[in-house]
Amino acid sequence: MECISCSTKLPSSSFLNPRASSSPIDRRFPKKVLQPGLLSSPRSKPFIQLNDGLNPFSHQQRSSYFSLRTYKGHIYAEAKKQPWDLGRFFSTLYFFNGPPSPAKFFEFLIEKLTGPTPSEPPKAMETSGIVLVAGATGGVGRRVVDILRKKGLPVRVLVRNEEKARKMLGPDIDMIVGDITKESTLVPEYFKGVRKVINAASVIVGPKEGDTPERAKYSQGIKFFEPEIKGDSPEMVEYIGMKNLINSVKEGVGLRNGKLIYGFEGSLSRELPWGALDDVVMGGVSESTFQVDPTGGENGGPTGLFKGVVSTANNGGFTSIRTRNFSVPEDVSAYDGLELRLKGDGRRYKLIVRTSSDWDTVGYTASFDTVDGQWQSIRLPFSSLRPVFRARTVLDAPPFDPRKILSLQLMFSKFEYDGKLNPTFVEGSFQLPISSIRAYIKDPITPRFVHVSSAGVTRPERPGLDLSKQPPAVRLNKELGFILTFKLKGEDLIRESGMPYAIVRPCALTEEPAGADLIFDQGDNITGKVSREEIAHICIAALESPYACDKTFEVKSVIPFSEPFSVDPENPPPEKDYNLYFKTLKNGITGKEILEQSPVPL
Repeated sequence: MECISCSTKLPSSSFLNPRASSSPIDRRFPKKVLQPGLLSSPRSKPFIQLNDGLNPFSHQQRSSYFSLRTYKGHIYAEAKKQPWDLGRFFSTLYFFNGPPSPAKFFEFLIEKLTGPTPSEPPKAMETSGIVLVAGATGGVGRRVVDILRKKGLPVRVLVRNEEKARKMLGPDIDMIVGDITKESTLVPEYFKGVRKVINAASVIVGPKEGDTPERAKYSQGIKFFEPEIKGDSPEMVEYIGMKNLINSVKEGVGLRNGKLIYGFEGSLSRELPWGALDDVVMGGVSESTFQVDPTGGENGGPTGLFKGVVSTANNGGFTSIRTRNFSVPEDVSAYDGLELRLKGDGRRYKLIVRTSSDWDTVGYTASFDTVDGQWQSIRLPFSSLRPVFRARTVLDAPPFDPRKILSLQLMFSKFEYDGKLNPTFVEGSFQLPISSIRAYIKDPITPRFVHVSSAGVTRPERPGLDLSKQPPAVRLNKELGFILTFKLKGEDLIRESGMPYAIVRPCALTEEPAGADLIFDQGDNITGKVSREEIAHICIAALESPYACDKTFEVKSVIPFSEPFSVDPENPPPEKDYNLYFKTLKNGITGKEILEQSPVPL
């Protein structure tokens, strides 16, 4: 809540008993002065009056606030001051908090700010993010885990067999035991803190004649044995399993276009219970309201409208709208800040975010300037939010926690922080159309969900393709339960999810070491082989590259199948800069477009 400087003269506490002999209530005013819509009286100096239609609770339910008829007069804070509306004061408290605690109520009114201006910056927000690896005991997955741990990154694995995973990955591995084909095993609590995902889970293909416990035949590649599906079907793993996995991680991973918290965007809308919270709570007379303008938006659609009249009378000088506390905290920890879409008026405003349900508590605050007459997007990074209590920075406040947003507040005020003043402040009327508030991912956006798919997923249905020249999985797609068909359907779920993604389609996977020169391609045309270790490195590099974001691509090495590849441990190849490959990729190329065109010669 805003508060004025320590020189503020608050109304006498005797108003708590309106019948006391020292009460400043003047019962001799004419009736016209007692109308709730008026903010002036014959005994006060004139200032801009609110429009009769301006009701500070126009967006609130009538039952939510104290009846103004209870008080048949205005309270005067001091001679030659503007009248103070005690009814509106109680209406404000009842709307936001119900009847206040008498002790806290009294303390709130009489406390004055003291102490020096803070000289230390507030604590920075702590950020962390876990990388989830699904299919962590597979050939690519376990290598991904190993590389991430060597880099010192926090890793959590999703596996079906706990004993196998701990034996392979170590007893201290952070683990979720679950099955993507069984939604009930993917408990939301298990995925708390997950910000990025590498999905290496895949349907199991093995030799019909069986394999060694170490899957030695499988490791040679499907080209060298007659394959069959082992365990769950491709539909269950690649499609149903993908749907379940996306639903489990989507909230924590975040969406490319952000998360709408309030507002109107096309066919989407999300409204919040806003109410006026003005300097009446400190004895002032400023007044505001929040309304929905059905045609005032940027493109003629609806928009919210914060409007009112601000006055410095009675040592006031701020007006604001604030939401009631959310019934469930808003978790925006997948994002980097809040973005406001609004039409500016050249003034400086504040956004205040609270993570406590208490009435009078620290608000994490950022000021922002607007451009007069222009629709604009204002981005406020979480890292810029300043912990403020009654216009003073709180140096020992805990860092802002984006998992626990409980209320929002927009404010126009004479005061900044720590004794500073708003350079754009002027008394009088104002209005700020605001069409949306959303959480956003900062630029440049990098993939949050990296998926290991397979080259060839679009080829079984491609007209005119010579299947005899294609890998076994393409030729045997039907016999293998339409494995590639469902892999493609799983890819489509990722592309449609709204998450920033990268889809890696390796050609035939081998146990050879990483290090060979590579070919990246798009359109699903190439054949060849590539190391599982190389794919693991590519997946991890993709998480940090904006050039890989929302791209689908195939990968193979330049080494033909007939030639084995090895690395001299004494003279290993240089570490690759995968960005050089990612930069060659284009948006929107998946190979599906070829299904509607002439086949591409191979």
